[in-house]
Amino acid sequence: MNPTLTLASKELRERLRNRWVLAIALVFTAFSLLITYFGGAQQGQLGPQSLATTITSLVSLVIYLLPLIALLMGFDTIVGERERGSLELLLTHPISRGQLLMGKYLGLAAALTLSTLGGFALVGGLLWRQFGASATLLHYGGFVVTATLMGLSFLSLALLLSVLSRERTRASGLAIMLWFGFALVFDLALLGLLVGTGGQIPGLSGDRFAWLLLLNPADVFRIANVFTLDQVAGLTGLGTLMPPQLASPWIMGSALLAWIVAPLLLALWKFKP
Repeated sequence: MNPTLTLASKELRERLRNRWVLAIALVFTAFSLLITYFGGAQQGQLGPQSLATTITSLVSLVIYLLPLIALLMGFDTIVGERERGSLELLLTHPISRGQLLMGKYLGLAAALTLSTLGGFALVGGLLWRQFGASATLLHYGGFVVTATLMGLSFLSLALLLSVLSRERTRASGLAIMLWFGFALVFDLALLGLLVGTGGQIPGLSGDRFAWLLLLNPADVFRIANVFTLDQVAGLTGLGTLMPPQLASPWIMGSALLAWIVAPLLLALWKFKP
């Protein structure tokens, strides 16, 4: 078997053995059920009221939880092996550094994908029964796919951090800082920049400023799962600056794929001897 696939299979089996996949799937299942059934409790209603409302509520859950899980899953992939002294042992086998890195990534990616799909499967079945197959497959299916892609993008970032770090503690600190920056600080900083400059930024006048949201994979995921352009404006606080093209699923999907590939390529480059 190809060394990359062999290592990926080993990584996946380890995650299955130590219950990582099961634990993450159970967390997503529990929280998604709570949000689906009790999200409208403030209005005196229980259960999913509409597909759009349910998905919007789940987006708020995923945008904070999934990036953190992906970063914690992958931050010690390389630096942990280096600290334990097992990295040199692995490299004595007939496997290149690129194959080693890709094998690690593919195994973790498979584990994260399985846990994400498993975690949202039950809610998907309930929405299927209530809102029909076509609407559920289109909107909820798109939500699950883009959530998986966002998780994989943060996994790529975690792998890059692991390659660049010399100590496991530093890698873990950088992972938390990265999550904090993308999940909490980025939108506030962007909005503050817009308000502070009055929108008068050279080269970023008009709706060009809104394209800076593509620099955050969490924002790309959020925009990909809203139903109207007005919701995009409301979620990000950028109001009428939102160009209609920004809501294109093709653009958002391409941006998420770029966030997966670019950090991975950089990690492969930096991992060279």
